[in-house]
Amino acid sequence: MTKHPFLSDPWFDEVRRLHDAAGGAAPEGAEVRMNLVIQSTPFDDDLAMHLAVAGGRADWGKGHLDDAEVTLTLAYDTARAIFVEGNPQAAIEAFMAGRIIVQGDITKLMVMQPTGPGSPAGDLTKMLQEITE
Repeated sequence: MTKHPFLSDPWFDEVRRLHDAAGGAAPEGAEVRMNLVIQSTPFDDDLAMHLAVAGGRADWGKGHLDDAEVTLTLAYDTARAIFVEGNPQAAIEAFMAGRIIVQGDITKLMVMQPTGPGSPAGDLTKMLQEITE
């Protein structure tokens, strides 16, 4: 399987393909429209991206949503730990240390809890690890 740098254009293309194949895996009951600002990426300085979750399906992509409910600003390495490594502890530690800045409805983040092994979202995390340099 071809590996791509995290958050590169080819990585986003492959994520969309994998996500569609997995049925858009997202935590059950999660409903959120989130913008993210990923700081200090190795190729583009800061990167604007979004994550929209509804009806058990999620959509990731570059650019911001006009109607986002919450915006997170975080470093590239923290984003990688959360999205690729599936490390919820990294998110908690970064938030507690002030390395994740939240603007908007923080309660929307509460429904984005990690899912157990064998879940569609857990399977997607494994696939992301396989395609990410």
